[in-house]
Amino acid sequence: MMATALPNLDSRLRSSNLPPPSPLFDYHPLTRVVFGPGTLMRLGELARELGAERPLLVTDPGLEAAGHPQRALASLQEVDLEPIVFDGVEENPTSRVVEFGVDIARRQHIDFIIAVGGGSSMDAAKGINFLLTNGGKMSDYMGFGKAKKPMLPSIGVPTTAGTGSEAQSFALIADEKSHLKMACGDRKAAFRAAILDPEVTVSQPRSVTAVTGIDALSHALESYVSSRRNPLSQAFAREAWRALEQNFDRVLRDPSDLEARGAMQMGANFAGAAIENSMLGACHACANPLTAHYGLTHGIAIGIMLPHVIRFNTADVGSLYGDLAHEVGLINGDPRAAGEALALRIGGFVKASGLPSRLSECGISRGILPVLAEEAAQQWTGRYNPRPVGETELLRLYESAY
Repeated sequence: MMATALPNLDSRLRSSNLPPPSPLFDYHPLTRVVFGPGTLMRLGELARELGAERPLLVTDPGLEAAGHPQRALASLQEVDLEPIVFDGVEENPTSRVVEFGVDIARRQHIDFIIAVGGGSSMDAAKGINFLLTNGGKMSDYMGFGKAKKPMLPSIGVPTTAGTGSEAQSFALIADEKSHLKMACGDRKAAFRAAILDPEVTVSQPRSVTAVTGIDALSHALESYVSSRRNPLSQAFAREAWRALEQNFDRVLRDPSDLEARGAMQMGANFAGAAIENSMLGACHACANPLTAHYGLTHGIAIGIMLPHVIRFNTADVGSLYGDLAHEVGLINGDPRAAGEALALRIGGFVKASGLPSRLSECGISRGILPVLAEEAAQQWTGRYNPRPVGETELLRLYESAY
């Protein structure tokens, strides 16, 4: 759960002229993690254990061909549960999608929520939980801790190794009209359990494996250096980076490699836990307006922007990048070269995936860059970038990526 400062203790340490041994944090883990091939079939058992009687299964229609929702339903029915399916989730879910799901949940007297899918399904499930239990509209919950009433217990089953949303208490829901991504967080919204079954990721198309993997890598890199970093978040981020960096190429070469798939899934989960405890940075601030204006897939936008953000941040956190570069054997010498080494490594992943590496390749108009920079400056993630960013700096990043 999110790491929070301990201001009173921090002030006492400062007044005593004794520097704290490390940044202070307050860690509240709430999600049980069940990992391993075939663990999807434990869904019914876990739901029963958590008190489910009439669960809502939140998923997207694209997964039906792979059979994941059907297997989830079978597991639930084996323990005599009566699941209701909401399969109206769209990529980058909006408040409209959430409200549609809430209407179904309310009419069916739901007492439990299960998400099966990628980050969009996870976010939609949390959003439904907010409105079903606390009422109002999604914008009422922007920020953290604004749900005053209890929320329903829930389980997350990620079918991609990307967002790490199953490890977070935040739902990212886009406003239907403005497309602004609203980060709505509350400890009560965290999944009680997460099932990480690498078998369910084997069915992903190569392109999905690539864009979700790039997203997970960015989570590890951004959370490791964010201005809210702490030893706990960095431990998660470092382990995530190691697992993701060493297995990204493997899953692209051999999609059936369950060991590599499992490592990617655990890496994405650890990176999600790192975000929960330290937030992200300028890369995500830049990516969100690209998705809002052009429908650019999130992982593609991340892959384009991340090398430039790394280079931008190197002046302030080059030594931290050095930790990560050294961790996977990219450099053995001058830490100042670490930022460039990491930027090149990410660029290599993007190229190997066959994804675009420039905004100009995606039909982005150069004339809209100032508008994108203005909107990026309003994104919540940018405030945690280790090197301060405003419209001027963000415009420079867009221009370097063009």
